[in-house]
Amino acid sequence: MRSTLLEKRTDRVVPVTPLTGEQFSQWRDNAPEAPRRWAETSGFTAAPETHCFIGDKNGEVVEVLAGIGDANDPFCLSRLPAVLPSGNYYLKSDWAPDVLERATVGWALGTYRFTRYKGSDQVLARLVIDDACDARAVKDQVNAIFQVRDLVNTPAEDMMPAHLSEAVQQLGHEFDAEVTEIVGDALLEQNYPAIHAVGRASSHPPRLIDLRWGDASKPKLTLVGKGVCFDTGGLDLKSAANMRLMKKDMGGAAHAIGLARLVMGAGLPVRLRLLIPAVDNAVSANAFRPGDVLATRKGLTVEIDNTDAEGRLILCDALAEAGSETPALLVDFATLTGAARVALGTDLPALFCNDDEIAGALVQHGKTEADPLWRLPLHAPYRELIDSPIADLVNASSRPYGGAITAALFLERFVPGDVPWAHIDLMAWNLKARPGRPEGGEAMGLRSVFACLRQRYG
Repeated sequence: MRSTLLEKRTDRVVPVTPLTGEQFSQWRDNAPEAPRRWAETSGFTAAPETHCFIGDKNGEVVEVLAGIGDANDPFCLSRLPAVLPSGNYYLKSDWAPDVLERATVGWALGTYRFTRYKGSDQVLARLVIDDACDARAVKDQVNAIFQVRDLVNTPAEDMMPAHLSEAVQQLGHEFDAEVTEIVGDALLEQNYPAIHAVGRASSHPPRLIDLRWGDASKPKLTLVGKGVCFDTGGLDLKSAANMRLMKKDMGGAAHAIGLARLVMGAGLPVRLRLLIPAVDNAVSANAFRPGDVLATRKGLTVEIDNTDAEGRLILCDALAEAGSETPALLVDFATLTGAARVALGTDLPALFCNDDEIAGALVQHGKTEADPLWRLPLHAPYRELIDSPIADLVNASSRPYGGAITAALFLERFVPGDVPWAHIDLMAWNLKARPGRPEGGEAMGLRSVFACLRQRYG
């Protein structure tokens, strides 16, 4: 994990003044003649994602004017690290501390590069964290998002269930948490049959990774992340085009790991549990089949309509285990359905929640943090779409409607009704590059969920 944030000013540090168009007009009216002429000569108008250098009589840069659209956009300055000359900068503004913190995080996110397989010689500009900011909180957010991106960007060859386990083990070591796991046929012995069924066809054994941290007397917070390290679709094989990005199908696990990092880093007074069912949905002679009926940890039977609806199968065992402890809050993340992407696009995660107060808080924090979530309903009449004539449930409706909702309703059957639960169905991937959000793996909803937890428990 790496960023270009500094906690202390150095001898040579250049101010960056963020300005909207209206603020630039005021700046121009009040600025001394020389800086004003620098801006006029540059043709600077403070349009978003533009900048202008202000020099002294020797031509040395003494200030940077940065055009922005909205100070509340955390990515309003994310372009600058890559376009400014190497050196140290600080933000010169009257922004409130929370706005400064978001902008500082956004600056750092603009420095992200995935360099595991291809190095980069680019030298990026560094930003001094303003004294009004909580430097540790800023760095923790950046590190968590970088980790989510790194995990999702890593090809499946190097990100199988054992590798996910290593990531959680390292996290546990860093924060003195207890980590255990159940691997391979032990899943059957300890009654996690659905996880085993989905992962049994791979040479990489399936597993359930389990991290516990914090005072057992505190409110229980349980996070669950879908860890399908690669999804061929199983015997209902995906097309080549649809399989191309399936290294990202463990994006839910990456988010849960990133959120666990934030919770422990902030020292929230909770009893944290992180559950990652990790599998490789492969094809071989012992792969589970369409028409099979699988057992689950909760005792419900599931008829398989489509082997490509495997994420909900591994989640159902993990959610049943999570619910058995009656946590004060249960949150799961999953790259679960294409239907959610059709409904909301690739940038907007779908939120399902059985508690209106918690749902409202999550949505509101999404707006505040500019990290949006959009609530979809757990529409009870659609439950009939996952009825099976021979089992308690079918894993996918044969009708092409409401797929994100029916998937969430399937998961709901494995969560106790008295447990507040939020399910986030997300893309975990940027299809195009934008400032601070490069093409590739992405953390979506992470900052908003953490802000909600920090308010709830902090």
